[in-house]
Amino acid sequence: MTIPSMHRKPTPTRTHHARTHRWIRQLHLWIGAWGALAAVLYGLTGLVMNHRSGDNAWPQGESSDAGRVQLSVPVSARASAEALSLWLRDSQHLDAQTIRKGPPRGSDGGAEQWNLSGGDARASWSLQYTPGAAQAEVKHSRQSWLAAFNRLHKGVGGGWAWVLLGDSFAVGMLLLGLSGLWMWARGRSARQWALSVFGLGAAVSAAVVLPALF
Repeated sequence: MTIPSMHRKPTPTRTHHARTHRWIRQLHLWIGAWGALAAVLYGLTGLVMNHRSGDNAWPQGESSDAGRVQLSVPVSARASAEALSLWLRDSQHLDAQTIRKGPPRGSDGGAEQWNLSGGDARASWSLQYTPGAAQAEVKHSRQSWLAAFNRLHKGVGGGWAWVLLGDSFAVGMLLLGLSGLWMWARGRSARQWALSVFGLGAAVSAAVVLPALF
């Protein structure tokens, strides 16, 4: 008489699922380590900026005037905002990262104005120019460390390297969330999902986000 074995031999499907779980778990851990710095930086600055208004607004850092320079704009640079930007780059070594066209902010219309700005997170510059004018003023500003980190959070003043790093952090956070959900779902039914922390989080998020959108 053959005595049945107490240990079942793993099936190919079960072995594949276990291997996939280990791979996703390792991916989750590595991405978590890579994104830990981003979580601290973006979380802190996001918390600060989320309380930037109201009666008990949190400090947002300081921006101080670092000087103003009057420039004589040549005729060739007055044709368009793009031409003005090229002239600033070639003659003044000011590389405009943002170009805006339109009436001054807060006005109901009127004369068009070009607004060019650039610099890095700590040292920035801005220029407001009325098309056709012979003069333009460049305003230089110096940001405190907190203001500089807030600017980096918004993708301002970091340059292409910061954009690339920020994109990698964003993709990492996306993969971290997806892999976390995959591991959380393993072995749980749809009912358990609905009654779990995930279900509660989804319900609270919908209750907060949907009224803000609609």
